[in-house]
Amino acid sequence: MSTLRGAPVEGAVLVVTGANRGIGLAFVQEALAKGAAKVYAGVRDTSDVTDELRATGAEIVQLEVTSADDVAAAAAHCSDATVLVNNAGLHAQDRLVKATDPDAARREMEVNYFAPLAAIRAFAPVIAGNGGGSIVNVLSVAAIAPTAFMGGYSPAKAATLYLGGIARAELEPDGITVTSLIVGSVDTRMAAHVDGDKEDPRDIAKAGLKAMSRGEWTTDTDRMAVESRARLAMDPVRYERGLGKLLFATELRTKA
Repeated sequence: MSTLRGAPVEGAVLVVTGANRGIGLAFVQEALAKGAAKVYAGVRDTSDVTDELRATGAEIVQLEVTSADDVAAAAAHCSDATVLVNNAGLHAQDRLVKATDPDAARREMEVNYFAPLAAIRAFAPVIAGNGGGSIVNVLSVAAIAPTAFMGGYSPAKAATLYLGGIARAELEPDGITVTSLIVGSVDTRMAAHVDGDKEDPRDIAKAGLKAMSRGEWTTDTDRMAVESRARLAMDPVRYERGLGKLLFATELRTKA
């Protein structure tokens, strides 16, 4: 593993995509609480911003992550950025082969893979020009094993896990670290259909910023992520079969 350290949160200038709520909002709140110099909060529509985000004092930026124009404009505007947090995501809640909407997987790949790739391409020169820093990709336990009940979301997040590794190798000479976060079930709008225990988004942001500052490559941010990786390591076939059975579950529930 590289000995290159990640950006310290204190004094950093962050760009956070999908910042209006959930994990993105939590990154904004946590970074400012830990002394970040500035946070640019990327949102799809600047006319529809949550009160919680406005209350943080972050600078709100128009950033629809699948828009090449928005990404280019944001990179030009956020010229002092030292950290990029690729958080914006889409889970279409459809199957992959037996999909009700055949285009759902393409949209999931656009948001969850091609958008982070485009953002990294746009912001890496900015971060390098400011002396180096870090990129954080918010992923999922669905990235580490085929997760049948998450349709096109799982392969898109898996692709972005590989993206992180390749970007890390390319950008290390520029003084930029890349950290991939493997995240379990979190109390967000995306996981509203899941019952049971769910993580507080602020705890995910805390773990993610700590991992970034240490220059960690890949980090399991919570109990579900850690336990999922352990079960996968002990018996990959059984773990994957279990995920497959959830296709036919009448409800989704996390384990206590």
